[in-house]
Amino acid sequence: MRRKRKIRIAAAVAAALFAVYTVFVYFLVSACLVPSFMDKLNAFEDITRKCYSEQVQTADIRENRSQLLTETGEWLETAACKKIQVRTTDGYLLTAAQFPAAASETGGTGEKWALLLHGYTGWKEEMYQFAYWYHKQGYSVLVPDLRCQGESEGDFIGMGWTDHLDCELWIAHILEQTPEARIVLHGQSMGAATALLMAGSPEASEHIKAVVSDSAYTEAYEMFGDKITEWFHLPAAPFVDSACVMLRLRGGYDLKDASPLRAVRASGIPTLFIHGDEDRMIDVNMSCELFEAAACEKELFIVEGAGHAQAQDKNPDVYYGRIEDFLDRYL
Repeated sequence: MRRKRKIRIAAAVAAALFAVYTVFVYFLVSACLVPSFMDKLNAFEDITRKCYSEQVQTADIRENRSQLLTETGEWLETAACKKIQVRTTDGYLLTAAQFPAAASETGGTGEKWALLLHGYTGWKEEMYQFAYWYHKQGYSVLVPDLRCQGESEGDFIGMGWTDHLDCELWIAHILEQTPEARIVLHGQSMGAATALLMAGSPEASEHIKAVVSDSAYTEAYEMFGDKITEWFHLPAAPFVDSACVMLRLRGGYDLKDASPLRAVRASGIPTLFIHGDEDRMIDVNMSCELFEAAACEKELFIVEGAGHAQAQDKNPDVYYGRIEDFLDRYL
């Protein structure tokens, strides 16, 4: 009887510990991937503050960024813009801003489109400075809020995986308006990972002619583990694998599927990889690794003195000039 009682107690303790661990992993996933939960923890403010502290804060970057934002704001005052919405197969309403190309700028074709994709915990407005540049080049531009961010609905940030599936709806929207569209995907950080996953998909549209990948990571699984360690001071193992199980149950996807590194090995779409050499959030070596692995036509552009997603702020003329030269060959 005494032995059975000890077994029951041990089983009860184990069950209680498992329950506590499960609740903690639930909290961990929510704290990293559920914006409404992050709001309650002030996580957005903490992430923004931390990201800012890790950025390069030189005078030239501050001045260039200020000028770019001023010019973008002036453009937005007169630019034609309309809100577009689509609904995903699992029922979420996604929102985007569309900037149609001016007829006088298209050379009469109007076939060039840019799909611009923001990063983790971001929103479409962050990409308006890029929309301004593409619009000046004669592109029609579509800038979505990715799932669960900005004005788009969702339960979990997709880390590129659900996003690359959602973005097929935006490609379909573009083709409804311009059946012969020639599309460039331009993403930053998680948006760049999304673009690479789209390009490496077996179902990638033949209308996607080029990708600009700015500050992409190689694996969402690896990034999640790094952030668990950085933000919560926990070892990646076993928490990241437990989080993957929790995310499969709650979100319906696996972080291990969100692998830009695997995607570029299957991609045939020309890709320009861009990264700042002082990026403290996503190591520059990740873009180097992506470049080496990519099976497509490719270029690598490392920007000296730029932090995470700051390449355009370090030297806008060189940044956009490099993109223009690249796209001229494929669009």
